[in-house]
Amino acid sequence: MKHKTSVALDEETIVRMRELVRSGSFRNKSHVMEFAINKFFRELGK
Repeated sequence: MKHKTSVALDEETIVRMRELVRSGSFRNKSHVMEFAINKFFRELGK
């Protein structure tokens, strides 16, 4: 189950996220965030 949350991000981060979505690399900004957080958790576990 997914849960909604909110975060405050600087403008440059939002612009880069939108570019990733526009390029087709991700479905939406939530997908970008989920990917980044999961990558962080994987790295933390090493």
